[in-house]
Amino acid sequence: MNPPGKAAAKGAVDWIAAEEARDRLGVRPQTLYAYVSRGRVQVRPDPADPRRSLYRAADISALTQRKSRSRKVSEVAAGAIAWGEPVLASEITTVAGGRLFYRGRDAIRLAETETLESVARLLRGGHGAALKRTERPDPPKHPDMRTRAYLALAARAGSDPPARGRHPLVLAVEAATLLDVLTDAVAGEAWGGAIHNRLALAWGQGPGGPGADLIRRILVLVADHELNPSAFAARVAASTGASLSASALAGLATLSGPRHGGATQAVRTFAAEAAQHGPRQAIANRLTEDRALPGFGHMLYPDDDPRAAALLERFTPPPDLLALQQAVKAVTGLAPNVDFTLMAGCEALKLPPDAPFALFAVARCAGWIAHAIEQGQSGAQIRPRARYVGPDPEFS
Repeated sequence: MNPPGKAAAKGAVDWIAAEEARDRLGVRPQTLYAYVSRGRVQVRPDPADPRRSLYRAADISALTQRKSRSRKVSEVAAGAIAWGEPVLASEITTVAGGRLFYRGRDAIRLAETETLESVARLLRGGHGAALKRTERPDPPKHPDMRTRAYLALAARAGSDPPARGRHPLVLAVEAATLLDVLTDAVAGEAWGGAIHNRLALAWGQGPGGPGADLIRRILVLVADHELNPSAFAARVAASTGASLSASALAGLATLSGPRHGGATQAVRTFAAEAAQHGPRQAIANRLTEDRALPGFGHMLYPDDDPRAAALLERFTPPPDLLALQQAVKAVTGLAPNVDFTLMAGCEALKLPPDAPFALFAVARCAGWIAHAIEQGQSGAQIRPRARYVGPDPEFS
């Protein structure tokens, strides 16, 4: 049995004043009162001054520990969202050792022989011969290929049934058809044959030639890139049970941003600056103004983007773009990424101005569909919590 003096001292430590309670928690008075009103902190009058209250130290300590744990979790989650640690389990694509792999197979090697259709089957986890597609309507009539792409996917998203609860083979057939629908929209015609040949024909390259082969390689190498923003958007849509077309539309909408599929436009702007002022001066201007050099360097590839390197072995950029590429390397050490290479390849083939985005969209649709199917198979809904940083709630 403890002496009376020690018991009294222990009792004093068990209860602390409001100021100390707030300091330990790092909160405002109204937040402390909210904890009391919700029964999370016990309170009693101060024997020395009945006008003041004392708060149970053990309750304050428990809340402090919980806040510390929550803060660590929130910091990890916030860091993971922006090029951080992986946050979703996936069997589709990974970047490892500075290389890109589709279900364990080297994407650079696949680009030597495969078509987008075969890679799309691989990404979906399918094997064997190509599936027979269902009938598809004529593409939307509009002069702009990007608008046609949106209209085609939106029309399907407005009528296709939810993906959840449907047989995998049915979804596989729908996936193959959906890739054709988007290709038709970009090409402006519902032709048959391999996707790269159809796009080459639409853009005056002729099927089977070197231009068509470069388009094929581009399509394979940008078909997926792990949990990029548009793939994540497609997975979020799919996690609700949405149709494959709705998930692909979510991916397309996300791809349109200037920091994703629209990045080639920033490369064009940089190239225009180099043409006007000279490559080294354009680079110096951007570095002096602390502006990025779009089209060069990549967060996931510390050395160089292997997709860009593989494509640049197959064509020579136009002279002005080649001069810019060499100047950036000489001044900064940065190698071109796939955004620069995609734009340079389209320029070398003299394709329409929006061809880089169109190629990106058609190719990446294969990845969106694969992610949508995988997310649907998991049965999990993607619903993160927000870390609220607004005004304190007004509890009554």
